[in-house]
Amino acid sequence: MYHMQIPRPQEVGEFSCLVCGCGSVGFLILERLRRENISCTCLDSDPSRVKELRAQNYETFCIDILNEEKLYELGFFNVVFFVTDNHEANLAGVSWTREAFPSAHIIARASDPINKADLIEAGADSVIYPQEIIANAAYASLEQLWCHGNSSKLMHILEQWSGTLGIVLHTNPDPDCISCGLALATLAEIANPDLTVRLLYDGTIGYQENKALVNLLDLKLERLKAHILTQCSYIALVDSGGPGINNGLPRDTHVDIIIDHHNEQNITPSVTFVDIRPKYGACASILTEYIKALNITPNSELATALLYGIRTDTKDFHRNLSPNDLMNAAFLLQYADADLLEKIIFPQYSYETMDILGQAIINRKTKSGYLFSNVGYVRNRDALPQAADLLLSLEGITTAIVYGITDEAIIMSGRNRDVRLNLGTVMSETFGGIGDAGGHVTMAAASIPLSIFTLVRDKELLLDLVIEPLLQNLYRVIGLIEDSTE
Repeated sequence: MYHMQIPRPQEVGEFSCLVCGCGSVGFLILERLRRENISCTCLDSDPSRVKELRAQNYETFCIDILNEEKLYELGFFNVVFFVTDNHEANLAGVSWTREAFPSAHIIARASDPINKADLIEAGADSVIYPQEIIANAAYASLEQLWCHGNSSKLMHILEQWSGTLGIVLHTNPDPDCISCGLALATLAEIANPDLTVRLLYDGTIGYQENKALVNLLDLKLERLKAHILTQCSYIALVDSGGPGINNGLPRDTHVDIIIDHHNEQNITPSVTFVDIRPKYGACASILTEYIKALNITPNSELATALLYGIRTDTKDFHRNLSPNDLMNAAFLLQYADADLLEKIIFPQYSYETMDILGQAIINRKTKSGYLFSNVGYVRNRDALPQAADLLLSLEGITTAIVYGITDEAIIMSGRNRDVRLNLGTVMSETFGGIGDAGGHVTMAAASIPLSIFTLVRDKELLLDLVIEPLLQNLYRVIGLIEDSTE
């Protein structure tokens, strides 16, 4: 039995690797380490292989992995690779090295997926399965080829068109949708300079960040009107699955292009170009991949807009995030304008918005983790969801609902982080019969038209008169009070 000794600490900054088994996999590792100027030593039990490696100026020893005493005499290495085609030899080497040199980082090769668990249990920090790596690389190449084909197809379609392309955004467009519209308009301009492009929406540009994005980039967004639609030779939808789905188009409108990242919505065969990828966290990721595949260098404004679109739709890279979103964001980062991005993210707030946020905080009432706040009469309805976002961050609050009244309707905006509650369903069930209501699990809204309360002219008084019965119904649906009808 050999005499165990504590290895001599290496000099500061010294880094070395040991590659055990120098067949095809091991040799590729050696070559890569050499290109990176990383010190490496290799060993193999085949004398002829050792001779070949020494001829290529690799420090090589003819040692069997199972010869623990010889291995120990080599000393300490920061990283040790066990990449022979013999699973039992790799397993024994991992187990011994973990015991002899606890601080070494061990990377092992598995001969099949089942052996991965054995190697990790023996002490390997990471396990590679070459066949799996090849399969993943092949799929990545296929995905890249598909993306290149899709982007080329889109450009070919745009090249053939003449007239006007109307790019329809959300009713109330968000940064993801706005940036996609800008990106598609840019691609259309590159593909066909003679094609006129118009960015259209039918609602409002809400939130200070959205307004800052539009103003700082000097985007020309137009109101979607019936007469404008008749002037458009072609219609494209971005961040939307079809006409009438979060946009002002009539449901029977013929659409030529659909690019979206939500679940597919019964796309009609007449659509010329469709690209829907539900696994992506942001539609801006799809447009970014077109730009990459076409070898287009985005200007700083476009890169900033797309980066902000990905960031906001993935909620700062925390929601519905895919690896593609991260890679596309990294690509855009090198072209984005950091100062411009900061101005978009931290815009100035209007006095009214600050007043509404203040009223929401002052007037808050809580019931078993549910928060309700009356902000009274409002002109800027977009401040309500901002107030709901703010109040949801309070300790102990799982659901925040802010409500107020405008000249046309009683409006509500809610935010939720209780996975047991679908806020969109609650809003729809409570208010769907008397107004527009709905949303998603985490966010929802309702609008109750004032036309059903024609006799009361004082808006604040009207809100006080009708809100309590409405809230009582909401409490019942949520379960805060018992249903007296049962």
